[in-house]
Amino acid sequence: QVQLVESGGGLVQPGGSLRLSCAASGSLFSRYAMGWYRQAPGKQRELVARITSGTSTNYADSVRGRFIISRDNAKKMVYLQMNSLKPEDTAVYYCNAYWGTGHSWGQGTQVTVSS
Repeated sequence: QVQLVESGGGLVQPGGSLRLSCAASGSLFSRYAMGWYRQAPGKQRELVARITSGTSTNYADSVRGRFIISRDNAKKMVYLQMNSLKPEDTAVYYCNAYWGTGHSWGQGTQVTVSS
C-alpha cells in the first residue's frame, strides 16, 4: 500500500494560482499512475488530471489549458499547478495512486476560489 499526503490548498481570488503537492510513501512510486480528483459540495468526485508512470497526461475539459500535472519520481511527489482559477474550481482536491490491482487516496486538501 502507498500513503498519500496532500498540501498546498487554501483560499485564492479568482484568476489566481495555487500549486498542490502530494507526497507518497513506498518504493514503487515510479510505477504508479497518479491523479488529482476533486469533489465539490453536493457533487460526485471527478477526475481533474492524471499522469501515467510514463508521464503521459490527460485533463478534464474544464481545466485543460489552466492546470498542469507533473511528477518527481526521485522525490516521490506529484504536483498540480492551478492557474486562472475560477470559483467553480472550489472543491476538496484528492491525490490518487493507481497500480492496476488497487489504488490509494490521500485525505484531501481544500481549495476555495472566492473574492
